[in-house]
Amino acid sequence: MLALNFGLGALETEFWRWLFLMTRIGAALFAAPFFGASGVPPQARVIVTGAIGILVCNWTGVQAPAALFSLPGMLAVAGEVLVGLALGFVLQLSFAAPTIAAEVIGAGMGMSIAAAADPQTGAQSPALGQYYGVILTLVFLGLGGHLLFIDLIIKSYASFPPGHTWLGPDRLALIAGFATQMFITAVAIALPVTLILLLVQFAAGVVSRSAPSLNLFSLGLPAGVLAGLAALIVSAPLTGDMMADLSAQALRQAEGVLLQ
Repeated sequence: MLALNFGLGALETEFWRWLFLMTRIGAALFAAPFFGASGVPPQARVIVTGAIGILVCNWTGVQAPAALFSLPGMLAVAGEVLVGLALGFVLQLSFAAPTIAAEVIGAGMGMSIAAAADPQTGAQSPALGQYYGVILTLVFLGLGGHLLFIDLIIKSYASFPPGHTWLGPDRLALIAGFATQMFITAVAIALPVTLILLLVQFAAGVVSRSAPSLNLFSLGLPAGVLAGLAALIVSAPLTGDMMADLSAQALRQAEGVLLQ
């Protein structure tokens, strides 16, 4: 077995323990929304991971493998990464629901071409997706969701102690099932605006059939955009409640992975 030893005694042991605990925490923050956004500097992620790791070292009795650079030690590290990525990925699934809803609404309004760089992934996403994403992030942080997520990471050491971190088929199936819930949530967010857009498009079609001289595209597109904006304004008071429910659902799903 290969174990690095710099002759620093107990201090060195605590250092490797701290580094081992940072593995799960860093993987969870990397996969989670907001923490793992492309706009967050890697240095900031490392600093936050190290700070949380120090707290976990003091709060828990988790120990690093005796030989961290041996095959069992590498497998233990891989298991830590797996648990961290699973927790962050479950949260990421819930945060993807508003983006999917924005795709549906944007297609109905004719605003699919209005895209901007997503700060989470760096890829192009609808402008409405940015609107919903900003609201969800503010609500999530305002309700202390980031603190509850960090608390779940700490609790995961009790559910998945080092050496017992490989997820079974039941938990993997549970995580895959959360993707179904993501699409259901997206439909629930987009449904009110989509129904209004459907009525507007139906009315525009009736008018164009009644008066063929009217141009359907010159009439339907502006009407769809105006109706969509009006529906978004009317539904704005409900958006905060929907995002609060979505934040709570995301944390419940992440907790479900630990309690399954």
